[in-house]
Amino acid sequence: MMIPVRCFSCGKQLAGVYEEFQKRVEKGEQPEKVMDDLGVKRYCCRRMIFSQVDLIDMIGKFKS
Repeated sequence: MMIPVRCFSCGKQLAGVYEEFQKRVEKGEQPEKVMDDLGVKRYCCRRMIFSQVDLIDMIGKFKS
């Protein structure tokens, strides 16, 4: 998992809320409500979390 530590636009710290967001969404909660509960209100911060794609598993298959 390689979530950016801070939002690129406003600089708010996001790395601390990503794991909680991911766990709650996997349990079946709506992402919008989870974001509101975690205090992520700005559109730029929501974009950072919603657009996160875990690529580490795909990259790990290749050896240097």
